[in-house]
Amino acid sequence: MRPLLFAALALLLGLAGCGRDPKAKESPAAPASPTQKAAAAPDGEGKLCEHGVLDVVCPKCHPKLAAVFQAKGDWCAEHGFPASFCPTCHPERGGRPGVDVSGKGGGNNAPEKDAPADGTRVRFKTKETARLAGIQTVKAEERKNAGGLVVTARLAYDATRLAHINARAAGVVRAMKVDIGAQVKTKDPLAVIESAEVGADRSKLQAARARVSIAQKNHERVAALRTSGFSADKDVLAAEQELEAAKAEQAGLATALSILGAGGGSGGSYTLTSPIDGVVTQRSATVGKHVGLEEMLFEVVDTSAMWAELDVPEAELSAVAVGQSVTLDVDGLAGRMFRGKITYLSPQIDLATRTVRARVPLENADGALRANMFGRARIELGAARASVTVPDAAVQRAKDVHLVFVRLAEDEYEARRVELGVREGNLVEIRKGARPGEDVVTTGSFLLKTETLKESIGAGCCAAD
Repeated sequence: MRPLLFAALALLLGLAGCGRDPKAKESPAAPASPTQKAAAAPDGEGKLCEHGVLDVVCPKCHPKLAAVFQAKGDWCAEHGFPASFCPTCHPERGGRPGVDVSGKGGGNNAPEKDAPADGTRVRFKTKETARLAGIQTVKAEERKNAGGLVVTARLAYDATRLAHINARAAGVVRAMKVDIGAQVKTKDPLAVIESAEVGADRSKLQAARARVSIAQKNHERVAALRTSGFSADKDVLAAEQELEAAKAEQAGLATALSILGAGGGSGGSYTLTSPIDGVVTQRSATVGKHVGLEEMLFEVVDTSAMWAELDVPEAELSAVAVGQSVTLDVDGLAGRMFRGKITYLSPQIDLATRTVRARVPLENADGALRANMFGRARIELGAARASVTVPDAAVQRAKDVHLVFVRLAEDEYEARRVELGVREGNLVEIRKGARPGEDVVTTGSFLLKTETLKESIGAGCCAAD
């Protein structure tokens, strides 16, 4: 912050003036997409300090700024703040200068035409003054591997490898076989449940088995009598019908108990088992608890594969399709990259975020990926292209227009309206407005921006002493 204070003081005392390059033509900036807006604002630009004043212009936090406002005749001696936005005298201004130096414009009150024109220049009176201002620059870099669209991603379980397990018949939990975190295989026991319904079905099954046995013996007897001529054909047919009915009843009860997981054993209890291999991630069953059919007792998840759910901005949707390759880096797993392809693109747009959900399956053999992790996904849109990138601290926003300041000489800087691309880490892609190798301002870019706005803390473009 110290270099910014020097910049403010130097601009007041030594700024000779600024203006448009006579050869430069004002070029209207295209409306920024939601992705571009999210990537544009430098960290802390609109932050209020502990005194309730915009941090970068608070004279109590930065005492050297007091001389700037006093020299301008903008000073409240009683409270020690600029009179134009003193938080005590003018609480309605929220501790901010009257001009929109935060750059968060919009609507008819802050039209794009009020932003600094492309080519607006800020020039110091002397090179010594420029040196004392402490403005720092970096070179805009050309990157060959910046092709693609970077979006946010959230990790989720693969729904095809997720099992929610409930009771097969209402009853009371009598024994627990696993707890949360247990690794289970298919058909491993989870809990033992005692159920009156299961007990009744087992009794019915025993009766059905006895009926089958009796019907089988009766059929054999009638058939033997028919061979000897002592029984009619209709008696044999009736015995066959009884035998088939008894077998059908037995099979139906046996199938029902098997579905319940109570095919074996005796009495009224049955064992609840896992339908998949995985890890137990949730458990609501406890010994002695009465459970019904609708309640989920266990969640078992196979985490050997996960889903990355991407939020694709509506404005970028036309360039995204199923089958495109994706590279993912995840918060908390620095240095590791995960790769996959888009297998699903939602047919609807989220009303709140104006994004579309895309899904990317990922292998997770070592279990490093966990549900609800966040990260950044780069969707490959085609062949890598060369692009210009700058630190996000170099990008300012004024009246919904994005700006960078390019150093033309040691004592002269030029405002450029830029079109932003994707953001990766602390770097922002500049699609239009800056060229590789140009020196762009980082530290001090905020106060240079205020000098291009009328009625700013530096008295405005071309109006400084």
